[in-house]
Amino acid sequence: MNAVDLFRLDGARALVTGASRGIGKAVAEGLADAGCDLAVTARTLPALDSTVRAVDDRGRKAVALDGDLAAPGTAAGLVGRAASALGGLDVIVHNAGTLPTAADGTPLLAPLQHADQRHWDAVIAVNLNATAALCRAAHPHLAESERASLVLMSSVAGLVGTPMMEAYAATKAAQLSLTRSLAVGWARQGIRVNALCPGWTRTDMTAFASETGPLSDWLTSHVPLGRWATADEVVGAALFLASPASSFVTGHALVVDGGLAVPDGGLAGHPKPPSPFAAV
Repeated sequence: MNAVDLFRLDGARALVTGASRGIGKAVAEGLADAGCDLAVTARTLPALDSTVRAVDDRGRKAVALDGDLAAPGTAAGLVGRAASALGGLDVIVHNAGTLPTAADGTPLLAPLQHADQRHWDAVIAVNLNATAALCRAAHPHLAESERASLVLMSSVAGLVGTPMMEAYAATKAAQLSLTRSLAVGWARQGIRVNALCPGWTRTDMTAFASETGPLSDWLTSHVPLGRWATADEVVGAALFLASPASSFVTGHALVVDGGLAVPDGGLAGHPKPPSPFAAV
């Protein structure tokens, strides 16, 4: 087989959550390029219009599913609906996640000692509880597939200290633990489970930081490559983990962070501006 063909997923049935924008949309498009038919999810159907068109333009089937993962039962329901619409599931990229947010949707940054418990609970509900529910519901479908791959979208925030974002970071670290446990527990059924850990990536969710000069400068000063990633730069890693190219890879966390998580990597000759959180 040609090495490039190892990244093909022709005829595979894939579910991508949080696919209306950013990394999720880019991954859905990449999987369609590789030959997948897709079920894509977001909180509302209109938000998925652009993703569905992009998949259609690539000649693949696209099914849009709506559901709020903060609500109990939604994650399992999305898996069931996706499997029904596609006739089964071979690949799942669970990308949906949230930060603490204000009523208007603005992300809230606050140290743990000042954070509201209801915001912590909201992040746990989506990033951890819904992840576990989705995995539980996905298991029987993936167990029937001969090329089953589950990819959990964690974050570099789960690997390094992330002040002001403790709830988010804790859930992303928990996803890494879940990845390792499921990889071992499901291996003999042929289900591979891996995590993907993007670093600071320009998306709508991170605009509050990437478009704020002092904060953006401080964050990228800790990235040896010295810049933000684009959502498209995460797609190759996701496709690798989803495809036969990684057929002997399971229980792994693939980090796409420009070197941020390298021990002391951000200290090697890169001057840092003062932390905007120093006085908090």
